[in-house]
This record gives sequence, C-alpha cells and structure tokens, in this order.
Amino acid sequence: MDLRKLKTLIDLVSESNVSELEITEAEGKVRIVKGSGAMPHAYAPPVAPMPAHAAPAANLQAPAAPPEVLAETGHPVKSPMVGTFYRSSSPGAKPFVEVGSVVKEGETVCIIEAMKILNEIEADKSGTISRILCENGQAVEYGQPLFIID
Repeated sequence: MDLRKLKTLIDLVSESNVSELEITEAEGKVRIVKGSGAMPHAYAPPVAPMPAHAAPAANLQAPAAPPEVLAETGHPVKSPMVGTFYRSSSPGAKPFVEVGSVVKEGETVCIIEAMKILNEIEADKSGTISRILCENGQAVEYGQPLFIID
C-alpha cells in the first residue's frame, strides 16, 4: 500500500469517531486501531505465510549479488532520514536535478517528506548527477543512496 494512502487513512481514523479500520487490497491487509491515546496504531500483518514444507537449511542458496548501485563509481548522495522522496518542490514543478545536471555542494537536489515536514536535501559534493536512484513519491530509508555524483 502506498505510504501517502496509509498516512491519509491514519489521519482519517484520528479525526473521526471510528475506532478501528481494516482494509484488504491485492498488496496486503492493513488494520488501523485507535488506541486510548490520541494517535491510532497501524500495522500490516504478513501477506504470505511461510510454506509448511520449507527446505532444510543446507539447501539454501547463496545470498543474491549486491545491487549494481554498490558497484557504481562516483559519490552517492544518501538519505539523511526515513521519508518520502520527491524530485521537485510541487507536483507540477520542474525537478531540482536531472541526469547530467551539474550541482554545487550545498545545492538542493530533492525533498524528503518526513512527518509532514518537507526537508530539502543538499548535494554534499560538487559534480555531475550521473544517476537518479529513486522514483518520485518512493519511500526511502536512512542512508539509502538517492543520487550518484561524478
């Protein structure tokens, strides 16, 4: 389920007299329960249970190769927080940077929304944007590479 949709549902439960909301979609199931405090609690139970006939540990495959991002040359601009990645200041606006854009250290390259606060993320090195690693509106983790600067 989309992070923005989940936030909207939580806000809806918070502001209404509804004490519990459960939604099932193709991606999974979400249940939001308003606790005794002001904020509701949301959790998503696992989508698929483990198979009853799991293979023994000796038959496990080797871990997958690391993503190609790790093999990429250049300097990664990493997310300083968990949130939602946006390439522009508003939905119809021009993106801050494109592949091939020349940036200076301290120049805004994207926005990460965290707890309804828009945080401008700046380039920590001067150079040229060679790759954009996230999609607009994608949830990002702390330390996740966002861009590669050459």
